[in-house]
Amino acid sequence: QVQLVESGGGLVQAGGSLRLSCAASGRTFSSQYMAWFRRAPGKEREFVAANRWIGGSTYYADSVKGRFTISRDNAKNTLYLQMNNLKPEDTAVYYCAAQKYYSGIYYSATGGYDYWGQGTQVTVSS
Repeated sequence: QVQLVESGGGLVQAGGSLRLSCAASGRTFSSQYMAWFRRAPGKEREFVAANRWIGGSTYYADSVKGRFTISRDNAKNTLYLQMNNLKPEDTAVYYCAAQKYYSGIYYSATGGYDYWGQGTQVTVSS
């Protein structure tokens, strides 16, 4: 059974930092993209960042570029999102996702992301 479990969310002041973790079990995703998406209050789910271990491909949404860093410890089958200089607009439920099969459409929630975590709440106060 494939499971993705996020952790590390919480309440932080603007300008602060958090590191999210996504522990995967049941399958490895070396060939597939793993990604972070988020859903802010009253908004649709949006792409945050994606990583593919093989090839070392990393992508970021413009809104987080330069502030967030996605990384993966493949030996631990764990995905991370280091979030620095957090802003109130970063407040959202953050979801970890993994593709069942490789797809180059890394930025879309429908781009082969068949596995999802339960989400972890990130709240940034002003």
